[in-house]
Amino acid sequence: MSFFDIEAESYDAWYETPMGGFVDETETALAFRLFNPVPGSELLDAGCGTGNFSLKLAEKGVRVTGIDISEEMMSIAKRKTAEAGFCIDYRYGDLYELPFGDESFDAVFSMAAFEFIKEPEKAFDELMRVVKKGGILMIGTINGDSPWGELYSTKEFREKTVFKHADFKTMEQMGRICPEKLVDKGACLFMPPASPGKDFCWEVENSLSKKERGGYICLMWKK
Repeated sequence: MSFFDIEAESYDAWYETPMGGFVDETETALAFRLFNPVPGSELLDAGCGTGNFSLKLAEKGVRVTGIDISEEMMSIAKRKTAEAGFCIDYRYGDLYELPFGDESFDAVFSMAAFEFIKEPEKAFDELMRVVKKGGILMIGTINGDSPWGELYSTKEFREKTVFKHADFKTMEQMGRICPEKLVDKGACLFMPPASPGKDFCWEVENSLSKKERGGYICLMWKK
C-alpha cells in the first residue's frame, strides 16, 4: 500500500478551501503560462494523484494518460473523471519505471509529485525517456527555499500530513538537472502561508512577486 492511499479521501479537501483553491489557481496559471499543450496531443500526467491536473489537461482537449502509485487516489481520479464526462487512461505505476515505450508522449507533466521523489535525477531520466523528440517535460513542485517549503518542513507539520515523506527541492537544485535542455522556469505563490485569508488574491500575489520567494516552482525542458 502506498502511503498516499491513507490520505486519498481527505486529499482534495485542501483544494475546496479558499486558500487551497487560490493556491491551485496560481500553480495552474504558472504551468500553463510556461506551456499550453496542443489539443489532440498525447500527454502523460506523472504522479496524477486524484486527477486534478489530469482533468485540467483534458479540458484543453489533450489525450491524457495518468499514472500514480496510489490505487486509492486513482480510484478517486476515475470517479471524478467519469462525473466530468472525460476519458482519461489511468495506470498504476512507478515514476522510476514507467510502463511505456520510448518516446510515447508529446509531453509529460508532473505537478506536485517531485516533493516525494528521493532520486530526482533517476525519475527525470525516466520521464524524459517517454517524451518524443522535440517534446516537453514540465515539472512543478513546492520550493524548499520558501516560506511554504519551510512550513512544510517543520516537525509539527510533517507529523500531521503526508509531507512527513517529502524531500523538498529548490529552484537551483532542480535547475541543475539536465540544464542544457532547460528552456524555461518560473515561480508563483508569493504570499507567505501565514498571510490572512484576504491576501490570497491576484492583487497581492502580483504585488509580492518582485520581492518574495515563490512557494511553488515550475521548470520546463525540451527534448
